[in-house]
Amino acid sequence: MHCELYDAGRCRSCQWLPDPYPQQIANKTARLQQLLPQVGVEAWRPAVTSAEQGFRNKAKMVVSGSVERPLLGILQRDGSAIDLCDCPLYPAGFQPLFATLKPFIARAGLTPYNVARRRGELKFLLLTENSDGEVMLRFVLRSHAKLSALRAALPWLQAQLPQLRVITANIQPVPMAILEGEEEIFLSVEQTLAVRLNDVPLWLRPKSFFQTNPGVAAKLYATAREWVASLPVQHMWDLFCGVGGFGLHCATPEMHLTGIEISPDAIACATRSAQQMGLESVAFAALDSTRFAAGAAGVPDLVLVNPPRRGIGEALCDFLSEMAPRWLLYSSCNPQTLAADVARLSGYRIVRIQLFDMFPHTAHAEVLVLLVREAAAEDTPAVDA
Repeated sequence: MHCELYDAGRCRSCQWLPDPYPQQIANKTARLQQLLPQVGVEAWRPAVTSAEQGFRNKAKMVVSGSVERPLLGILQRDGSAIDLCDCPLYPAGFQPLFATLKPFIARAGLTPYNVARRRGELKFLLLTENSDGEVMLRFVLRSHAKLSALRAALPWLQAQLPQLRVITANIQPVPMAILEGEEEIFLSVEQTLAVRLNDVPLWLRPKSFFQTNPGVAAKLYATAREWVASLPVQHMWDLFCGVGGFGLHCATPEMHLTGIEISPDAIACATRSAQQMGLESVAFAALDSTRFAAGAAGVPDLVLVNPPRRGIGEALCDFLSEMAPRWLLYSSCNPQTLAADVARLSGYRIVRIQLFDMFPHTAHAEVLVLLVREAAAEDTPAVDA
């Protein structure tokens, strides 16, 4: 991938960009092999690669500059701004969005926030695009001061960009490097963005977590479905389930699925998807995953975990080891915390590993790991490479 900003030394977000893509994959695989135990691993499946550019379905743009000439991109540590509208990681559909949003900022009088002076109103623009080109757009504002002006100017923007489905204003009053605040104000009739991965309908609300690389995410979810389908699983938990991507891919009409996520909005979206799919033995609840597991009755056949970068942590590892479900399926965006958690899971060993390159040109990687309880290993179906 060629990037003029990188060549000019202005952006180093893609720190591995000088390395050929096959070498990036080799380096990530080698790092993963160093972190995870090799003993007992039956299958290292080939890494799933990504498109090298145009793969991001999200943009998180700091708004700087002036109201007449806004810049959309990032701020350097010295306070200088870099416009990233031409970043090759974004799909082609983002270009007309950026080109229209810049004059709209002036039309609505949304003065970009100045970090040093702590003045101005518009802090960030957050965009998410689905596979049909429909978009969720969020304006992150310092206060309500420009909310009426934003509402008044919005019909012009919607006429220029009919692909906008969900539009909100998020109020973030704190003068710190925090992306969003607690208050979300809907400016559109629609409040959820429809996303389809494989044959599973998903719904996103403004604060819903969703992968930034839908092409690789679809392969990740499909692989989890394949692995679970090869096991005699009648009851599974999906912890840190988000909008239900993993659990809904793995669920069958005969299987009992319980999905747990701390966000009520995400749970509402997951429940809507399950109803749309006609799954009757599925229950989603807005709870803390560790507290749910510690207080639940019964032991599922398989527990799937997809935690944030910090991992599942010592308390949940200890509880899962004590509860002893036959299988654990762990999806991680941080191989280091994955390795630490695997080391804490007493009585389990890895039988299958696969790397999914969700984040090309960086050191980050998504990893899917299937673990089996040692006591049940003899009865475990054979693992294909």
